[in-house]
Amino acid sequence: MDAKRWAPPVALVGCGWALTAAAATWALLAERPTDRVFVGVLALALLAASAFGTLCRPRLQADTSGVTVRALTGPRHYGWDELTIRVRETRRLGLTATSLELDANPELTVLTRLDLGEDPYTTADALHALRR
Repeated sequence: MDAKRWAPPVALVGCGWALTAAAATWALLAERPTDRVFVGVLALALLAASAFGTLCRPRLQADTSGVTVRALTGPRHYGWDELTIRVRETRRLGLTATSLELDANPELTVLTRLDLGEDPYTTADALHALRR
């Protein structure tokens, strides 16, 4: 069976880079120092998020040997025998957030729809199918 990969949507990462460029331009063209500082911080935050979305692709990869999760510290590979997969729903302020939890004791990796590019339930089903 082929390896499966999950990553943030390309359009979302591209939009992040476009917003980064717009915020940086705005910061350079701002006349007041307080505007430059505020928009400069915004540009840096957008830069960090966009760089993370670009550098950590694919965020999750799975094959018959196990799962590899990419982070800024580098990729981590977990074998199927050391991994517990579950989907958790958290309800706050009337909204439900769904996340995929990969528990390789003592490390816990939590991935959301933004990290995966698809519903965590669908990803969990694909991971369980690969595990078999």
